Amino acid sequence: MSLDDLTLVVRAQEGDVRAFEALARRHQAALYRTAVRVTGDPGEAEDALQEAMLDAWRHLDRFRGESAFSTWMYRLVTNRCMAAMRRRRPVPTPDAGDSNAAPDSPERAALLDLELAALSRAVQDLPDDLRVCWVLRELEGLGYSEIAEITGAGETAVRGRIHRARVRLAGVMRTWR
Repeated sequence: MSLDDLTLVVRAQEGDVRAFEALARRHQAALYRTAVRVTGDPGEAEDALQEAMLDAWRHLDRFRGESAFSTWMYRLVTNRCMAAMRRRRPVPTPDAGDSNAAPDSPERAALLDLELAALSRAVQDLPDDLRVCWVLRELEGLGYSEIAEITGAGETAVRGRIHRARVRLAGVMRTWR
């Protein structure tokens, strides 16, 4: 029988390394997926996740259980991702292709790949605060109140950021329709 997060946190706070390892294993896939989506770079995401896990271990005494452990971890990971993005330089992007390819053709598959790449670039071009909120809502399926806890912004601000991100992405992706 597996223990719930809060029990594992209490044990980890008491020095049980295996309890913390269980927490890390339980949440690492979702946290890594979020980090990749926020940073757009698997290597950078892995680094951010590892640094966030170290932060969590070192500062586990600061977790008070006022929110879910996963919410606390999302906040640590997104903070590390945002710090990494502030340090990075812009990356050049390829141009879009022809949109008149036949369905189910290799050309259409290549066009879809280009479209997904364009969406990924558009997400990466969003301001950090908009990108984090959009990723947590649209790709991770988190609720507004949980995103507010993770980002430290009010729920109204989170809703506004997600709306602005959607509007910007729709504008950028309009050329692909």
